[in-house]
Amino acid sequence: MQIYKVGGAVRDRLLGKPVTDIDWVVVGATTEEMLAKGFRPVGADFPVFLHPKSGEEYALARTERKSGRGYGGFTFHASPEVTLEEDLIRRDLTINAMAEDDQQNLTDPYHGQRDLEERILRHVSPAFAEDPLRVLRVARFAARYAELGFKVAPETLELMRQLSESGELEALTAERSWKEIFRALMEDQPQVFIQVLRDCGALKVLMPEVDALFGVPQPEAHHPEIDSGIHTLSVLEQSALHKQPLTVRWACLLHDLGKGLTPEEEWPRHIAHEHKGLKLIKAVNERFKAPKDCQELALLVGQYHTHGHRALELKASTLLELLQSFDVYRRPQRFEEFIVACEMDARGRKGLEQRSYPQADYLRGAANVARGVAVQPLLEKGFKGPELGEALKRERLKALKVYKESAAS
Repeated sequence: MQIYKVGGAVRDRLLGKPVTDIDWVVVGATTEEMLAKGFRPVGADFPVFLHPKSGEEYALARTERKSGRGYGGFTFHASPEVTLEEDLIRRDLTINAMAEDDQQNLTDPYHGQRDLEERILRHVSPAFAEDPLRVLRVARFAARYAELGFKVAPETLELMRQLSESGELEALTAERSWKEIFRALMEDQPQVFIQVLRDCGALKVLMPEVDALFGVPQPEAHHPEIDSGIHTLSVLEQSALHKQPLTVRWACLLHDLGKGLTPEEEWPRHIAHEHKGLKLIKAVNERFKAPKDCQELALLVGQYHTHGHRALELKASTLLELLQSFDVYRRPQRFEEFIVACEMDARGRKGLEQRSYPQADYLRGAANVARGVAVQPLLEKGFKGPELGEALKRERLKALKVYKESAAS
C-alpha cells in the first residue's frame, strides 16, 4: 500500500498558495485492507474512505470509462493493480494530475509542473471531452488563477467547444452546475469565468440570456464601454473587487438581461428593459436552482436598479414604494445589498470605476427615516388593522418628504 497526496494540494503548494483541502490516493490496497485499518467508507460509486483520525478523504486508485451522458455517466474500476499514473490520467488538467509521497517527491507524468510554470490550463488526455462538467471547472480555474496570468490552452479550449456543441452540457444537473457557478462567482476575477464560457460556446448553452447581451450597444454617454455584455463583465468585476457576497454578484450578472430583448431598431436605447428582463432572470434562477436569497435579490435589482441610479430625483412617494418593495423594515440587509449592487452597476463602466455614488448614502438615509417612524403613537390614537397600515404609510411619506427637502437644501 502506497499513499500519495494528489490534485489541488500539490498544485497550490507548488504555486506557493495556502493549501486548504487535501485529497489522498491509495495505490495497491483493497477495500478490506482499508476497513481493517479503521477507515470509514463513504463513496457510493467508488471506494472513498475517511481517515479514522483526521477525517480526510482517501480514495483507492481507480480508472473510469464513459458509460452514459453527463457528469455521472461513468463506470469506475478500483483494484490494487491500478497504478498511480492510471489514476492521474483520468483527471481534468495537467496541473491537477500531480502527486507527492510523504517525502514530497513529485510524480508528474503529464507535465503539470511545466504547465504551472508556463501558466497554462491544459487537459491531461482526450478523455477530458467525456465529462461536460469540466467545461465549467476549467472556466472556474481560469477565474481563480487569472491574477497569476493563467490562460486556457488553445487545444483545451477547442475540446471545451466540442463539448459545448455536443449537447452534453444539457445533461448536467442544476445542482452540479450551480456548485461550479457559485464557486466561480466567488473567485477574485469571476468575469473571466463568464468570458471563458463565452469563448468556448458554453455560455450560449448554459446562459443564453447573458450571452445575448454581447454585441448589444448602449448609449455611449452613460456607457463608454457601449457593449452590454462588456458592461456586465465589468459590473461583475467590480463586485469582486469590492468583496461583495454571492447574492450581490449573482444580481450583478443578471441585472441587465432585458437589454438582450430590445429590438435592433430601438438600439442603443433600452426602454423598460428592467421589466422585460424579469422573466429572463426568473428563468436563469430556476434553471440553476439558485438559493432563494440570490433569486430574490436578482429579481429586485433587475427591476429597480434604475430607481437606485435616479434615487435623488425620485418623488417621496416613489421612494416609499421602493422601500416597501424591499420590506426594509424586516429585511434591512437585502436593501443594503440592493444599494451596493446599484453602486457596482454604476462603477462597471469604462473610465468611471472610481466615480462617487451619492445615491448610496441617500438611499440608506431614506431607509433609516422610514424605519424611524414610530408605531406606538398611532396605536394610541386607536388605529388598528388595515387602517394602522395606511396611517403608518402616511407618516412615513411625510417623513420622507422632509428628508428629501433637507437633502436638497
